[in-house]
Amino acid sequence: MMQFEANTIEQYISEVPLERREALRNLRNVILENIPEGFEETMNYKMIGYVVPHAIFPEGYHCDPKLPLPFAHLANQKNYLALYHSGIYANPELKNWFIDNYKSLTGRKPDMGKSCIRFKNLQRIPYELIGELMTRISVQEWITQYKNR
Repeated sequence: MMQFEANTIEQYISEVPLERREALRNLRNVILENIPEGFEETMNYKMIGYVVPHAIFPEGYHCDPKLPLPFAHLANQKNYLALYHSGIYANPELKNWFIDNYKSLTGRKPDMGKSCIRFKNLQRIPYELIGELMTRISVQEWITQYKNR
């Protein structure tokens, strides 16, 4: 894992290798254009994070209530860019929807972990699908899924 000591999103992006910056910016823009109202973009876990702020969910994250409830993160890793999407991890129907649509668009299965979508080939990132993925869970739906885990 490549960790940066960035304190701001722009600083984080500036530390990403030049050949990955445009793809990271494009992913960030797609997320910002499509993520439902109420989620907040912030630096979280030394990555670009999308969280439910304490103003909406005062309980915060159960592992550390001082932190806001995480939802998604963008990160530069050693060999790829990653989108960590907690909704895919928590909701098998959403995960299956994503995998099926990814296959339809690209002709291959996504390179995934439990919540991680890895983008090794930056020319093959399905930005529209990522945008649609972001629209699939509202803040309130995410809080409900989180509480019911």
